[in-house]
Amino acid sequence: MPEEKLIISGYIEKIGLKDSFWTTKVNGEKIKGERYLKNHKEAAEVLIEELLKHKAVESLDEIKGVGHRVLHGGEKYSDSVIITDEVIEDIKDLTKLGPLHHPGNLAGIEAMQKALPGVPMVAVYDTAFHQTMPKVNYMYPVPMEWYTKYGVRKYGFHGTSHKYITLKMKEKLGKDDVNLIICHIGSGASISAIKDGKCYDTSMGITPLDGLMMGTRSGAIDPSILEYVSKESGESLEDLTNDLNKKSGLLGISGYSDSRDVEAARAAGDKNATLALDMYNDRITLTMQDILEKEFKIDARGYRPQEVDKVLDMVISDYNAYNSMIREKDRQINALNNQILELKQKLRNAKANMDIVKNSERQVTNVDLLRRISELEKIIYGRNNDNE
Repeated sequence: MPEEKLIISGYIEKIGLKDSFWTTKVNGEKIKGERYLKNHKEAAEVLIEELLKHKAVESLDEIKGVGHRVLHGGEKYSDSVIITDEVIEDIKDLTKLGPLHHPGNLAGIEAMQKALPGVPMVAVYDTAFHQTMPKVNYMYPVPMEWYTKYGVRKYGFHGTSHKYITLKMKEKLGKDDVNLIICHIGSGASISAIKDGKCYDTSMGITPLDGLMMGTRSGAIDPSILEYVSKESGESLEDLTNDLNKKSGLLGISGYSDSRDVEAARAAGDKNATLALDMYNDRITLTMQDILEKEFKIDARGYRPQEVDKVLDMVISDYNAYNSMIREKDRQINALNNQILELKQKLRNAKANMDIVKNSERQVTNVDLLRRISELEKIIYGRNNDNE
C-alpha cells in the first residue's frame, strides 16, 4: 500500500440556507468560501472546484475513487459497498426511512458520477456499524409482523463517527474488546454503547428521528401526539412527520436550527434560545441505571468491573452534589435579589423621609427665628419704656 498522505480536507455547511459556507484546509491553512448553495448538487460542484483550485489534483483524471456517506442501508448492508445500479435503487427505496438525507446522498452520487465517469464510487452506510446490535436491543416492543413484513426495528445512525471513535480507542488502549459510551453531539445527535469493541446499543431508531433532541428533529416523543395533533389540526400523518423531522428540535423551540445560531441568540438574551439549549442539554443523559440495564461496564483503560462501578458511583455522587449546589446557589441568588429589592425600597423611603425632615427643619427654623425676634423686640422696647 502507498503511504497515506492528507493533501486537502474540508466541509460544506448550511446547505439549503442563505448563509451556506465551506471551509477548505490546505497545508494547515483554513480557507473559507461562501455563497448560497440551494442543494447538495451545488455543494458537490463546489467540492470539485476546490480540488482543482487548490491543486489537490491537476486533473480530475487523477481521482481513482470516491467515497459517499449514505444514511440508510437497512438490514441488507452491514459494510461499505461499490455503488452499482442496484445499490442506487436500494438507496432510493430506503429514502422512505431517510427523507432528510437520501435525496442529498443521491444528488452527491449523481453529481460525482457525472463529473467523474467511470471512477469507482463506494457507499459507506451510516447504519452498517450498528448491525452488530443484539436482537434484544434492536427490536421494538410492537407486533412481530411489523418487523417481519415491514422491517420495523432500530437501525442506528452516525455509524461512521461511532466506528471511527471505536477504532481510535482500540488503538490508544491497545486492545480490541473496548467498552465505551460514545456521544455524537451537534445539530444531529446520537449516543452509542460499545461492548467488546462492537456496537451494543444506540439512541437512534428506524430513522434518525428517534433519540435525542436535534437541530430540526424532535427526538423521542410520545407517539400518540401525532394522532392528537392530526385530529386537532387536520394535518396528515405525513405532514406531521415532516414537521418532526424538519421543523422541530432547536428550530421548533428557538427558530434556529444551527446550534451556533442558537448560542448566539441566547447570548443576546433570547429566552426561547435559552430554553432550546436547556432542553437539548437536559436530554443528553446517561444514568447509572441506564448503564446497569445494558449489563456491561464502561471500560476506558481496562479497569476491573469493581473499580469501574466505584468510579461511576463517585461520578454520580459528584453530579448529584453539584446539582444540589446549583439549586442552593439559585436559592441564595433569588434570596439576595429579593433583599436587594427590599433595600432599594428602603433606600427610596429613607430619601423621601430625609426630604420631609429637611423641609420640616427649614419651617421650624423660620418660625423659631420670628419668635426669637419678637421676644427680642419685647425685651428691648420693654426696657426703653421702663427708662422713660
